[in-house]
Amino acid sequence: MRTETPTPIYLKDYTPPPFLVDTVTMDVDIRPEGTLVTTTQTCRRNPAAAPGLPLVLDGEDLETLAVVLDGRLLAQQDYQLDGESLTLSGLPDQFTLETRVRIQPDQNTQLSGFYRSKNGYFTQCEAQGFRRITWFQDRPDVMARYTVTLHGDKATYPELLANGNPVTRGEEDGGRHFATWEDPFKKPSYLFAMVAAHLEVLRDRYTTASGREVQLAVFVEPGKLDQCDHAMAALKKAMAWDEERFGLECDLDHYMIVAVGDFNMGAMENKGLNIFNTKYVLARPDVATDGDFENIDRVVTHEYCHNWTGDRVTCRDWFQLTLKEGLTVFRDQEFGFDRHNPTVARIREVRGLRAAQYPEDAGPMAHPIRPRVYEEINNFYTATVYEKGAEVIRMIQTLVGRDGFRKGLDLYFQRHDGQAVTCEDFVAAMADANGYDFAPFMTWYHQAGTPRLQARGQYDGAAQRYTLTLRQLPPEGGQPYLMPVALGLVGPDGQDMDLGGGATTRVLELSALEQSFVFEAIPAAPVPSLLRNFSAPVILEAEYSDAQLTHLLAHDSDPFNRWEAGQRLYGHLILDAIRHITQGVAPQWPESVAAAARAVLTAPDADPAFITEALTLPTEATLAEAMGQVQPEALHAARNGLRRFLAENLESELLARYRALHDGKAYTIDSPAMARRALKNCCLAYLNELDDPRYGELAKAQFDGADNMTDQFAALAVLVNALAPAARALGETALAQFRERWKDEALVMDKWLSVQATSRQPDVLERVRALTAHPAFDAANPNKIYALIRSFGANHRHFHAADGSGYRFIAAWICRLDPKNPQVASRLARCFDRWKKFDPAHQAHAQAALRDILTQAGLSADVREVVGKALQ
Repeated sequence: MRTETPTPIYLKDYTPPPFLVDTVTMDVDIRPEGTLVTTTQTCRRNPAAAPGLPLVLDGEDLETLAVVLDGRLLAQQDYQLDGESLTLSGLPDQFTLETRVRIQPDQNTQLSGFYRSKNGYFTQCEAQGFRRITWFQDRPDVMARYTVTLHGDKATYPELLANGNPVTRGEEDGGRHFATWEDPFKKPSYLFAMVAAHLEVLRDRYTTASGREVQLAVFVEPGKLDQCDHAMAALKKAMAWDEERFGLECDLDHYMIVAVGDFNMGAMENKGLNIFNTKYVLARPDVATDGDFENIDRVVTHEYCHNWTGDRVTCRDWFQLTLKEGLTVFRDQEFGFDRHNPTVARIREVRGLRAAQYPEDAGPMAHPIRPRVYEEINNFYTATVYEKGAEVIRMIQTLVGRDGFRKGLDLYFQRHDGQAVTCEDFVAAMADANGYDFAPFMTWYHQAGTPRLQARGQYDGAAQRYTLTLRQLPPEGGQPYLMPVALGLVGPDGQDMDLGGGATTRVLELSALEQSFVFEAIPAAPVPSLLRNFSAPVILEAEYSDAQLTHLLAHDSDPFNRWEAGQRLYGHLILDAIRHITQGVAPQWPESVAAAARAVLTAPDADPAFITEALTLPTEATLAEAMGQVQPEALHAARNGLRRFLAENLESELLARYRALHDGKAYTIDSPAMARRALKNCCLAYLNELDDPRYGELAKAQFDGADNMTDQFAALAVLVNALAPAARALGETALAQFRERWKDEALVMDKWLSVQATSRQPDVLERVRALTAHPAFDAANPNKIYALIRSFGANHRHFHAADGSGYRFIAAWICRLDPKNPQVASRLARCFDRWKKFDPAHQAHAQAALRDILTQAGLSADVREVVGKALQ
């Protein structure tokens, strides 16, 4: 593993590769003593590069056995081998290069490159894993056509898979066999994939709009075949949707998904051979929640959409990562709007953005969606690149319209199919297709931080004129943005006002630091509904009174802003309560907030999914971002206090709604049924804020009688977090029952670990420490680390314990994991991003923990960058 301090890499220093590669032929011979990889690449000098440059190949942990140039075996003095590079000078303009190396996938604990898992061997090559398989110019702008032959023991590895189409397969001596695959499309090395494993397969087919038949396959570990029907259905839905929405057909004869339990990421879009974390493939109603089913839909769609936005057109360099990830997140979000509940989908996306990306934008790892510099690219698979990147794409669609966006995307593919390109190339296609000047918009690509938007309205009753003044505050005095501000005006009667031509929503284009917009013929003072559907990823600073927020919550026609009004109202009250608590004064909650929540809960025709979101308070992490100096104990107490107040005032309505929804109907996974379950379980959680033992018994009865994981796990979470002693005792019983029933289902046991790590009970850290020795936990498996250790790091109250114990615990695990899997360790280190927002005592503990990490010998570049920036 690399241990030196990394050298920063700058976007401005990009140079084209000195050589292009037309074809790559690989022979991969898997044997117990190691895997032999013979790679033959046909190369030619790149006319876009400076003349006379040497060929520098990337490699890591490779045992080099031979280097052959145009059929001539080279002596060691004919090339320079320097750890992670192999350099050849004085090369002709065209040549064939063959390298033979031995790798040890059984010892590859980083899960990058070619590595061993329970059922065989798998690959993960993004971002720089291919260099752990063979010598190559491991960069995304080197695209080639690949032919791959795998050899292995037939009984142990009956499935031999690679990108593309099967060419031939056959038997070999000693019970071995081989398979050859050919990918008809050029691809960068990060999209290379191969699998040699013992797997079961579900096969199906899909006929495209033009009549082509595509063979589909989902491969899973033995015994899990009954859990992949939903993933197959999701794939077919994604294929149909991409044809309908964007006119994009599958270009392959074979499309395969392989699920593996040891995987650093969620899934990987390798051309035609997607490799997935099992959590985004395996599902059955008794083992997967509604959220799991929805996540599988979205992740399968995301990776399938990459087939065009990422595979057919890819990134020129890793600085352009948002070109494929931000765009593809946007596309999977659009799938969610079209196929699921669009309002709830939008709310959840923004909730996630505020909980993860906003703190990142304000923390030590802040970067634009297209960074200008990085040290370790693995650290830039971030919420900024993905989720904020998607919001930037959404703003483009808002500015040019849905049809205009489609025209721009069509032009993008027409110009760049089969190329490695930049963010500018994408924006240029949008501009040229629509005749729109996006030059002022590019600030979103190169400026870090979350801009603030101040809004001030003034109504002139005599003139019936409303003036809205918008002022933007770019972060750290940066350049102004071009941002679309979707606006509605809600009248005293709760109706939207006419903004001209019968329109009730208008998109204002704010490009200066301050602009005023005037609306005529406004008959009464309105309440502005700003940033409808969250039209720009900004922090809105509008001086709404509680009465105005209550009015929007009751009447706004934009469902996102109805939810947003409730979140602002809850946030105002919680932050005010914190001030009281820190002064030793018990907070007083206004009856108006209970009345507003009651109106939401009892609205006869309201969508149950929306009611659930409207009753869900902002998270502690989100609220912390609105505080000058965070005091986690007071924050936790204030938020819990509001939950209890609402439960006390809405008890009868919550119970009535719960009983009406707990109707014994057969389980289905359609959106209306999911919405009813979500609201039912929200009511159950609120009821268990009370000390009444009946509600713990109600949760336990649901746990015992549930015929699906959604209801069973929701009841378990309620009991684990209950405040009443009787309910907590029932929770211990339920945890034991859950463990015994599901001990052989790894993904279900991840839920069991996570629910304990995220509990608000005072003994959480002691419990988590004990669970690290439990058979359900495996420190070598990323899913287990995320379920237990990272979940504890997200437990705002207990990670930020006053005595620093939470910080020391996470720091110790970072040090333990780093030598084996630095990617997982660096993600864990991100728990410390916001340590400087806390009071001095917390800061002292966090700083000590971070400094302890930096003292570790051989610290990886991944962790060193994250921790070093946190301490700067």
